[in-house]
Amino acid sequence: PAALDAIRAVAAEVPGAVVGAGTVISPQHVRDTVEAGGRFLVSPGWTDALLEAMRGAGVPFLPGVSTTSEVVALLERGVSDMKFFPAEAAGGTAYLKALSAPLPQARFCPTGGISLASAPAYLALPNVACVGGSWMVPGDAVAAKDWDRVARLAAEAAALGA
Repeated sequence: PAALDAIRAVAAEVPGAVVGAGTVISPQHVRDTVEAGGRFLVSPGWTDALLEAMRGAGVPFLPGVSTTSEVVALLERGVSDMKFFPAEAAGGTAYLKALSAPLPQARFCPTGGISLASAPAYLALPNVACVGGSWMVPGDAVAAKDWDRVARLAAEAAALGA
C-alpha cells in the first residue's frame, strides 16, 4: 500500500537513485508508477494491454515469463529482455540453460526463490543479465529500520556482478 509513496520519496529525496516498481500488473500500475517518479517497471507476467502500457510509458521494463511460449510471444513482439518468474519453481538454472540454445536472443532477470548462494549460478548463464531477490531487503530488517544490514546485503549482492 505504501509503494507509490515510497517511490515518490526516494525519487525526490535520494539524488542519483534509480527507483522503479516490481509487481506491476495493470496499465494503471504503469501510469501510477511513472507519475510517482518510477524509472523502470517489472511485471511477474504480461498481457497485450499491460505490454502496450509498459511500452508507452517511456521507461525501461521487464515483462515476466515462465514458459517457452511466453518467451516466443514476447520475441515476436520485439521484446528480448524479460523477467523469469518464479525462477526456482519454474525450473531454475537448468530451465534457463535449456532456453539459451534455441532462443539465444532472449535475456533474463530471474527472480523468485533466488538467494545470495544461488545467484552466482544464474549469473554464470549466457542468457542472464542480472538477478533479483528479496534476500537483499529482508522484511525483518526493513521493519527494524536496520539500514546497515540492508546496505551490507546490497553490497554483497552488488559484488556478485563484479
